[in-house]
Amino acid sequence: MTDDRSSVGWVNSPSPEPLTGLPKTRSQKPTRPASASATTLPYRSSNASLSSLFASTSTLPSRAGSAQIDTPSQETGSESLFLTASPGAVSSPTFLEDRSDDPRKLITRAFVPHVAVHASPDTDEILKEKGFEGGFREILRPFGERVHGKVTVRDSVGASRTWDDFGVRFVGLGDGIEDPRNGNHRNSNALPRGSFGSLDQGQALPGLRRGGDISAIEALVERHLAYAELVSGDYITDYLNYQDLSSQSSSSISPFFSLYLRRLLSAIPLTPHETFSHPVACVIAISSRNPSPIESLRQLYNTTSQGEKKLPVWVNNDYLRYYVLVHDEDKDDIAKSTVLFDQMKRHFGLHCHLLRLRSSQCLPTDDDSVRLPICNWISAAEELAEIQRREHSEDIEDPRPCLFDSDATAVRTFVREMVTQSIVPFMERCTATWNDQVASRRRGIGGRFISLSKRWTGFGAGRSSSGTGLAGGSTGSNSNYDALQGFYRPDAPEAIMRKLADYAFMLRDWKLAQSTYELLRTDFNNDKAWRYHAGANEMTAISTLLSPQAMTSKTRSETIDQMLDTAAYSYITRCSAPYDALRSLAVGAELLRIRGGSAADDASRWAIRILETRTLGEIGNALFTERVGACYGSRKGAGTGRWGSRRRKNAMWDVLAADIWLRLEKSLQAEKCLNNADALYQEIANGQERAEFDGMRSFIEELRVELQARRAPPQPAEGELEMANEQSNLMEVESEKMDQRHHRQSILGAPAAPFGTLDTDALSSVRTVGEQNEGPENQFEPN
Repeated sequence: MTDDRSSVGWVNSPSPEPLTGLPKTRSQKPTRPASASATTLPYRSSNASLSSLFASTSTLPSRAGSAQIDTPSQETGSESLFLTASPGAVSSPTFLEDRSDDPRKLITRAFVPHVAVHASPDTDEILKEKGFEGGFREILRPFGERVHGKVTVRDSVGASRTWDDFGVRFVGLGDGIEDPRNGNHRNSNALPRGSFGSLDQGQALPGLRRGGDISAIEALVERHLAYAELVSGDYITDYLNYQDLSSQSSSSISPFFSLYLRRLLSAIPLTPHETFSHPVACVIAISSRNPSPIESLRQLYNTTSQGEKKLPVWVNNDYLRYYVLVHDEDKDDIAKSTVLFDQMKRHFGLHCHLLRLRSSQCLPTDDDSVRLPICNWISAAEELAEIQRREHSEDIEDPRPCLFDSDATAVRTFVREMVTQSIVPFMERCTATWNDQVASRRRGIGGRFISLSKRWTGFGAGRSSSGTGLAGGSTGSNSNYDALQGFYRPDAPEAIMRKLADYAFMLRDWKLAQSTYELLRTDFNNDKAWRYHAGANEMTAISTLLSPQAMTSKTRSETIDQMLDTAAYSYITRCSAPYDALRSLAVGAELLRIRGGSAADDASRWAIRILETRTLGEIGNALFTERVGACYGSRKGAGTGRWGSRRRKNAMWDVLAADIWLRLEKSLQAEKCLNNADALYQEIANGQERAEFDGMRSFIEELRVELQARRAPPQPAEGELEMANEQSNLMEVESEKMDQRHHRQSILGAPAAPFGTLDTDALSSVRTVGEQNEGPENQFEPN
């Protein structure tokens, strides 16, 4: 059997160079208690509005048998430890949906169809009157994250599957566009630190709505960790010893790692090498206030195809257009709107919808008011901006706008109708057409012959046989790839097949997606389109791991390991895209971890590879160090002795994570890791095995001592203590000495003495230090 007694040759730490082994003693450095470090933070008024933003990491996990809630029709109570009982403290129950230990749900809900929103000014004006500063997109955005009810999708062989967690992303037209020549997904439009608070809700810059910025993700998780450390207080014991948490293994996903992974997969940038963020459809909306509605719809369509809202040339412009008429229930006539809607259907087809909304603003005190749900899938920069905006706001109430229950029902119905009757059938038709006309030809013998001929000869050249791309860049006579611009044209066979694979992946047809990605790997490698090649390897591995069939260790080593290694190498070395490399390795490691068995060892190896890439910050380094131990802990072993388990390695990496957390002054996380390590070592010792490595117990005790020092109340410095003693002695010396008075005579009934005969002596005396007590303590007259 495989034993885990061997140690790891190096330890990743926040220091620039890796350590050569486990330190025998904890480095002695001045430590500050948690309360002392908290006092250095700028003062922020604690309110329920701010607390609701941290509910995703402070809410205790719901029970496994509890029903999951869709977009709520009314406010429900929160189980958060850190939320107050005020009405504004209510958070959306959708936070509880993403707290599952299965990362498959998180990954499948991350890669979903994107729907652009393009509304007329009069439509946005109605929504602003209702309190939605972001316009029509703001009211649609949270309802699209999880479509109400079940959605049926047909795969490539005609089999139907029903999903109850299908969703779409409503985005602004042109949000998140990245320069194809800039491989690094850094948010160039991100504002300087501390400037997010000046932005109003819904008016964030388009750059803030683009993800892919690792530094912003690190800063966001740091804010959540600091909030948990700051407000934990008396809740630490309850948080660590909660009955549901106590039954979880150390391999379960922590809320902070879940937040890190969710923000890593949120707001995927709009890039040419993958089409997940390319719009599948575009909602073109006008209102019943529009004086010339049909002409306005035509103008809006023209701006999306050839006007200022036209997407870059590497985005296929043949996406679905869905037309919406927003009717004002309070001010307009429904009969006129119905006639206009019939006219819209005659001009633009059946992809139309009449959305009836009230233009009056809904107040929280209204009987039928509901709070707009919180969006879970937003970029880290946008969430940071919202946190800082609420910190600088003096309003303690939740700033999220309210809407009437009838409006919420209308929007929910509209989203479901558009997804089930238009978007999903449109994607199914596209995948069937592209699979028959493009992909099937490449899977045959003729397609393979053409692929070989493109590699070795000039036969079978693509459309760009003239050797010039869109901007005149020469890429060779037999390639459709424009190396100068860094992309394929959207009508090139390679671009169509990549879109086919992405559509199949978003429809959760893993088999079709995997086979198509596999074909593209060879083409992109021949064309030396390295970012396309890395993306194809990444998605081939993820599609294979998402498939339900079993996989042997030999298959994993020959396919999955090779693909992940190729993807990471190309992203980092050839493309300078650390975000893409981190995403591919993190998702691959999590999917390998949940397979268990020998796949857990591969998962831990890829998690260690993430630490070796040096793309993480301090927070990410601590989280993934803790995650290495979780990957080892997912291998349970065989028999009563759990032979082949990795409990000792799991405990060692938990100790290393606790060391890093203490250096970052995160005592709560450090204590949790130490408790997990102690429990594992105790379990190993009960099995009559050697529990710890040499020097591990002393190292753990040093961590415990430092943890207790950080938890202790702040002690005054030596100079401050001497100054306090001097002030105390000075007060004793300056005490006024007065005559002692033995008796106080009663003056009841006695005539008042004239003012001139008043005694000017002190009424009482005060004994100084060292003076003996003279006379009885009770100096009043006896009865």
